[in-house]
Amino acid sequence: MSLVTSKEMFKKAYEGHYAVGAFNVNNMEIIQGIVDAAKQENAPLILQVSAGARKYANPIYLRKLVEAAIEDSGIDICLHLDHGDDFEICKQCVDDGFTSVMIDGSKYSFEENIALTKRVVEYAHSKGVVVEAELGKLAGVEDAVKVNAKDATYTDPDQAKEFVERTGVDSLAIAIGTSHGAYKFKGDPSLDFARLETIERLLPNFPLVLHGSSSVPKEFVDLCNKFGGAIPGAAGVPEEMLRRASQMGVCKINIDTDLRLAMTACIRQVLVENPAEFDPRKYLGPGRVAIKDMVAHKMRDVLGCSGKR
Repeated sequence: MSLVTSKEMFKKAYEGHYAVGAFNVNNMEIIQGIVDAAKQENAPLILQVSAGARKYANPIYLRKLVEAAIEDSGIDICLHLDHGDDFEICKQCVDDGFTSVMIDGSKYSFEENIALTKRVVEYAHSKGVVVEAELGKLAGVEDAVKVNAKDATYTDPDQAKEFVERTGVDSLAIAIGTSHGAYKFKGDPSLDFARLETIERLLPNFPLVLHGSSSVPKEFVDLCNKFGGAIPGAAGVPEEMLRRASQMGVCKINIDTDLRLAMTACIRQVLVENPAEFDPRKYLGPGRVAIKDMVAHKMRDVLGCSGKR
């Protein structure tokens, strides 16, 4: 078993009408919980590293932890750079052994985004690494990604087709109403499925990606708040909407906030109920279990990828 690209994963996902989960990792316990769930569910797996994770843990530590997880679990894993913001960081991650990188040129003009993405694609492909790009802007805040709602724009289907043809990118993150962070909707949640259907029709057999796709489960928000948290009004993407999207050409769905909520809620509960506890293993261990249970649920009941490895 080894580090692999997402190419074969996405081919199977598209044909099977399910999505592969891409889960953000920041430390050992999060990696262990996610990988344990993937092994239990016999599911394909993408672990992704954001700018915040690189700054917090150092990329070499995360890569070595992922390599240890592969050796321990015996499963293939795709190691993905999430939201690389320039050519240099994408190149560095390719050179460091990542098997997939995302170049996020969505803040630039259409032509500038194409030029930047094409440059990354040419370098990554020469090293056998796949590339994800983004067209359209998702609102919200998560790690280094900060986009005001007024600046968010949905992906234009015709531009998406042209973008893929001109860049040679392997997958494309699109904006159809999801957003980063724990506060995704102020009113009723909705995704633009008509737009998604058009993009899928214009890009047949091409893997699409949804960022900002945590569901922000109410039970974890409530648990956090019960034990001293202050995150009222958090709302995510309903899981049934994500399942529908995974049947319409969306082959990769990014999940980060839900992992944070599950682990934090569990840790808060342990510390409040056991105020004399100061052994990190006594709260990080249960947090790891919460991550595993959350990810297993996503794979089985939302993404539809259990048993697809």
